[in-house]
Amino acid sequence: MRRYHSGTDFARAHSIAELAHMARRRLPHFAWEYLEGGAEEELTLKRNRQAFAEVSLLPRTLVPWQTPDTRRSLLGRAQALPIAIAPTGYNGMLHRDADIHLARAATERGLPFTLSTVATSSLEQIAAAVPDVNLWFQLYSMSDPEVQEDLIQRAENVGCQTLLLTSDAVLLGNREWDKRNFARPRQLSLRNKLDVLRHPRWIKQALWPQGMPSMANLDRYLPADQRNAAGAAHFIGEKMEKQLNWEFLARLRDRWPHRLLLKGVMHPDDAEQAVNLGLDGIVVTNHGGRQLDGVPASLDCLPAIAAVVKGRLSILLDSGIRRGTDILKACALGADAVLLGRATLYGVAVGGQAGAGHALDLLAHELRLALTLLGQPDLNQLRARPKADATFIVS
Repeated sequence: MRRYHSGTDFARAHSIAELAHMARRRLPHFAWEYLEGGAEEELTLKRNRQAFAEVSLLPRTLVPWQTPDTRRSLLGRAQALPIAIAPTGYNGMLHRDADIHLARAATERGLPFTLSTVATSSLEQIAAAVPDVNLWFQLYSMSDPEVQEDLIQRAENVGCQTLLLTSDAVLLGNREWDKRNFARPRQLSLRNKLDVLRHPRWIKQALWPQGMPSMANLDRYLPADQRNAAGAAHFIGEKMEKQLNWEFLARLRDRWPHRLLLKGVMHPDDAEQAVNLGLDGIVVTNHGGRQLDGVPASLDCLPAIAAVVKGRLSILLDSGIRRGTDILKACALGADAVLLGRATLYGVAVGGQAGAGHALDLLAHELRLALTLLGQPDLNQLRARPKADATFIVS
């Protein structure tokens, strides 16, 4: 049985798992389940981790040591690591100004940060707080064309050069923990209200003095008395474009003059269609196991997609990444980079900007150490080949 450091000093965490353990102790139950939970039986949530475990590493020996090269060119920009921060919603529930903390931690390390449509900091707040950020914006498609256009224009106005359209969440998955924790939409059950009182450190960290945050990107579209979490959640549920299709994406490609990615790809035919529309990249993802339960792990979908479109657009992968070796395996199987969601959220939950930075540094150290021990000092030279049991071995 694994044992973790039981204190509160995130700097003493030696792994993402240990940061997660600290975050669980720090957060009230409803916030922890929001961060950690998946859909229904959480089969896909578990598969995301198991898929990485089933990829083996085959080291070479007597390879002279040198500093491993982990550099990647991602969407035309060189960076030291094959990592970007994924879009995640309502992060202010974990830590006040969590999106700003994440953006600063990423920018300090030369990595992109993706802001969600349903973030608790707005595009304008991120740009003002972190002026040198490599800002990506995740867009939920809106049925109201004026709201849709205004969100896109605001992203342009703050200098955003990369837009991600999320295609796999026009309806939310069946997240039963959400139904358990809330008596009504955004209204905690009595049990959870009492549990909140047992977490005074979190109350000070996330709620004091302004209370629960709103979804800041949406505030301007809401009546003044509904600029809160409940009002924004109702708005996004009503205004999400339920008829999202390839024609919509084609129009968005024509409208957006910069880099455009499609987030939500799991099938090679969809990846091919993204190439045909002139997209700059795709994100292979099952939404962290939070949408349709029972689908394959993102990593299991990656090789077939890479075989079809590798070299014709950028391929990113998310869901289940907790170790530097996971990043190594994703790159070997065809990803140009990975998006980190929960891994950096654990860090921000326990230590704000410094905690998120610690999560990134842990993964960077593990990645470089793994390359050294593998006897492969260049990330770009990794190769994966199938084994007899249909899993892969990386060398």
